[in-house]
Formats: sequence, structure tokens, C-alpha cells
Amino acid sequence: MSKVRPPEPLDFFIWTVEDVGLWLEQINLGSYRQVFRENGVNGEYLEGMSMFTTEQILRFIRRCHMKWGDFITLCKELRRIKVACLKGDQKVRRPWWAPPCLSVVFVKAAKRNRHARVVSLKLEP
Repeated sequence: MSKVRPPEPLDFFIWTVEDVGLWLEQINLGSYRQVFRENGVNGEYLEGMSMFTTEQILRFIRRCHMKWGDFITLCKELRRIKVACLKGDQKVRRPWWAPPCLSVVFVKAAKRNRHARVVSLKLEP
């Protein structure tokens, strides 16, 4: 059986439901993997959580049967990823579909584009 590669933190806002499940395992919240899958929690949903009202947060916690401490851990880890993206701390890798001869070009473009992508998400109303 091949080992599943963890999702790329830089692209958390395009994670699939399965990517979110793998990330939950990494941050020791794997017990919520199934309930997140059942509720369709993907990267776009995680990104939108920063805009949740108190009522929406409470509804999410009830629906996922989360403990408060686990919800706080989830929020802290999301913030850590966002801050790392803004600082440029995330390693940029060549995507599997890009030919090796384009590695240097891709990495340079990704580094220039990284900051704009995260900041634009942060500034959405």
C-alpha cells in the first residue's frame, strides 16, 4: 500500500475533503476526520470559517461534535498555515504534472504569486 502524501499547506484553500482529513490526522484531530467528511468540510469551507458569526461557530461545533479545546486547536493550526503563507515560509514544490525542465520557472512564479493569493483571500468581504 502506498503512503498518501499530505496536502500542501500553501494551497489549503483548495484542499479536498480528503486533504482536510489528512491534515486533521497531522494536527492530532484525526478523530474528527469522518464527521468532517460527512459534512463536506473542504479547504474553501475552512477558509470561510474566519468570517463565521458566533452562531455559525456554535452550529459547526455542534454538528461536528467538537470539544472547545479541539476547535481552538483547529483555529490555531489554520492561523499558523495562513501566517506561514504570508511570510513565505512554506516550501514551494513543483507539481506532479509539471515537467522537470520547468521546475525553476514554476517555483519562481509560485513564490511571486504566493503573497498575492493569501492576501487576496484575507481581504475578501
